[in-house]
Amino acid sequence: MSLVNSPPPASPKSTPSILPSHPSWKRADRALRCSPFQLSLFIAMRSQSIPLAAMSAPAGVTIGYTRNPLTELRAENSLLWLIQVGLLRREVDGQGITDRFRLTPLGRNIVEHWEQKLGELPPASFGDRLRNFIDRLIPGFLR
Repeated sequence: MSLVNSPPPASPKSTPSILPSHPSWKRADRALRCSPFQLSLFIAMRSQSIPLAAMSAPAGVTIGYTRNPLTELRAENSLLWLIQVGLLRREVDGQGITDRFRLTPLGRNIVEHWEQKLGELPPASFGDRLRNFIDRLIPGFLR
């Protein structure tokens, strides 16, 4: 009886995660902590897409997605920034872009990090808010 060396079983492909020390992680994490949204919104986005109306006033406060009421325009502008930094993506259906949002793999990593570490998003410092503001105005200025 001969023994044949067979190749090891194929391991499932996994998306490589970005480490917290990576500049993309830091920028996205800062943007998340500076956003007007609560961690509960992003936890919900892990399993389903969330419509814009659920995040704006008064539903956003009632559901626990925001601390304060937001207009649809402010909520959408904040969400678009989170798309630019790589945390979110906009859902697409057969007719085009929708008003629903979902986490990206980077967003999942950061949300899981804060969910496990604190159970909430830590407040952003003044320096974080200033840096986030400048990044939104002039992308890449401080890199």
